Amino acid sequence: MEIIHSIFDFTPIQRTYVTIGTFDGVHIGHQKIIEKLVAEAKANGKQSVVLTFFPHPRMVLQKDVSIELINTINERAKLLEKTGLDYLIIHPFSKEFSRLTALDFVRDILVNKLNISKLIIGYDHHFGKNREGNIEQLTEYSHLYDFKVEEIPAQDIDDVSVSSTKIRRALAGGELKTANKYLGYNFSLKGKVVNGKQLGGTIGFPTANIDVAEDYKLIPKTGVYVVKSFVENKQVYGMMNIGNRPTVDGKHQTIETHFFDFDKDLYGKELNIELIFFLRDEQKFNSVNELIIQLKKDEKTSREYIKNNL
Repeated sequence: MEIIHSIFDFTPIQRTYVTIGTFDGVHIGHQKIIEKLVAEAKANGKQSVVLTFFPHPRMVLQKDVSIELINTINERAKLLEKTGLDYLIIHPFSKEFSRLTALDFVRDILVNKLNISKLIIGYDHHFGKNREGNIEQLTEYSHLYDFKVEEIPAQDIDDVSVSSTKIRRALAGGELKTANKYLGYNFSLKGKVVNGKQLGGTIGFPTANIDVAEDYKLIPKTGVYVVKSFVENKQVYGMMNIGNRPTVDGKHQTIETHFFDFDKDLYGKELNIELIFFLRDEQKFNSVNELIIQLKKDEKTSREYIKNNL
């Protein structure tokens, strides 16, 4: 898959099959659309193209709204690469771009720049200035500019209306099993291991403190999770606490992971940690000793879950 960072840098050598969207999460609904796109493009000797945008349109058009995304743009690209796609175009979204009318978008972008042969879109897709474009207009323009349009009905996407919004809500509510089911993979957090207060090491539970650089990345509900990661090409399991450490200071949110049967120095390393099971809510204990007792229980429960389910 080749990544292009602007529509205007793309020069197709043949006609294309295209789908458009922000694709946050690249969930099972998105995957179904893209798999269909790739398969049909190959069968007809065309190039498959996903057109997506960054920043997310809401980041540009509603700056007072704090948006949290399931994937960073780099995570989204890696997930899309797995689909066998030919091209991923990540176009910079701007207010100027948002003012393109539906006709301008179809004529100037889809036809003149992408050399479109077929557009495959999800249910209820809107586009253009004020989201004025819809399936009816697309069908009308397709006859004018000689390309095909296919809309995938909602009922064909796993018989449920899977949406990025529903997945975000599930993650915010600690419903990790539901979120991972809709995603079709485990939600993950990626960041650099930074220095913490090193309390974990003094109580027998050393932790890797993860700093997620992207402020728009969704951080799930506070609490304790069973997790896994690849560290130095080895799969390791552990438990992660997302929260404010109320027993110790309760001031700043941290993301701390204790890996089982692992004692190497991880400071400065980039880790991608998959969340696989929500264990419990964050709690405040009356003493550090009570915290240690609970952490031992958490480790036992986590190991049992890993043994019986993974």
